[in-house]
Amino acid sequence: MTALNPADAPVTVPDAPPPRRRVPGWARAALVTAVGVGVLVVTSELTGQHELTSSGTAQSALRLLLPIMLAGLGGLWAERAGVINLGLEGMMIMGTWGGAFAGLAWGPWAAIVGGVVFGALGGLLHALATVTFGVNHIVSGVAITLLGAGLTKYLSTLIFEPLSRNPRQSPQLPGFDTYSVQPLGNWLGVLEDGRVPVLSDLAGLVRGLVTGFTPLVLLGLALVPVSYWLLWHTRFGLRLRSCGENPFAAESLGVSVYTHKYIAVVVSGALAGLGGVALVLNPGQLGYLENQTGGRGYIGLAAMIFGNWRPGGLLAGSALFGYVDGLQLRAGGEAVHALLYGGSLLAVAVALWWVARRRWWAAVAAAVAGALAYAVYYVADTVPREFATYAPQLVTLVVLAVAAQRLRPPAADGLEYRRGSGD
Repeated sequence: MTALNPADAPVTVPDAPPPRRRVPGWARAALVTAVGVGVLVVTSELTGQHELTSSGTAQSALRLLLPIMLAGLGGLWAERAGVINLGLEGMMIMGTWGGAFAGLAWGPWAAIVGGVVFGALGGLLHALATVTFGVNHIVSGVAITLLGAGLTKYLSTLIFEPLSRNPRQSPQLPGFDTYSVQPLGNWLGVLEDGRVPVLSDLAGLVRGLVTGFTPLVLLGLALVPVSYWLLWHTRFGLRLRSCGENPFAAESLGVSVYTHKYIAVVVSGALAGLGGVALVLNPGQLGYLENQTGGRGYIGLAAMIFGNWRPGGLLAGSALFGYVDGLQLRAGGEAVHALLYGGSLLAVAVALWWVARRRWWAAVAAAVAGALAYAVYYVADTVPREFATYAPQLVTLVVLAVAAQRLRPPAADGLEYRRGSGD
């Protein structure tokens, strides 16, 4: 009888746990959108501040998210190629002047071309400094912002002052016609004015998105899926993104890193310039005004970071900041005060989400933040005008602080690259 060698005994390998199914990005975006709309509707009904969901607020939000989104999209192109573009604000400023100059002479379509060209020139200067000469990306971006502000001030004094008698602004520009989806817009208007609980709030939000828009809004929104397709579904986009992740590996595979970085940063400037045109051709203003960007280039950069360097997340962040901006312009302190109540409801929803995932400390932090927001709402009847004015910037800081734990920038973002130096 042969003894069994223990080494010959069959080894039982435990079954590997099934891989977790990843929720598609579009499903997560839809869920976040539904939660946000639900919070707004509930807040509007419970506080009586129906401006939160009115069609006018939604329309203003759509127009004001556009420059933020375009600036953020410009930052996305540059940073996916490994170049930090802190000069988005300056390129937007250059785009406002270039758009106003061309629009005054040849009309709104020429304004788009003029703003894109001026913004692209700012991007080209940033690429020359950072890619060719190796200047620190932050230093170059700040310098371009200062240069853009000074250059447009000089040009405005030279060109616009004789026409408008004011060196700080241009004459009124010809704008685009506005369009609406009819008869849907009229039907939603009747439902909104009827003040049916919940349904009127939803009708107001949808009506603001399908009425009073311009061709520039459609063009800007179309650039989000176009950028996604180019950067994630083409050979060119793969090469460009490889320059932002590992330029030396891309170089070893024959990718022209310098060329792709230049293209990305010039496109970045062009998109930021188009964001400036969106401010100049806003139907509520129609003209160049000194300092009219109001830091939206930096908010666009924050929206890009909030979106984790992805176009869909960028659009969501831009919608959030544009909504707060539009709300404070239309309704002022009382509506922003009501947002504190909505923030407390949202914090409760986030706390329950973390409880379901057994993240106890995160749940406690969300609950405490919600309690503080409600305490401020309960104690104060309104918020100071200064707080309402800077609400978009404050929301930017809060959102970035909350989202900071899940961010992943491109690995080589901001690093200096020199051909042949990677060993």
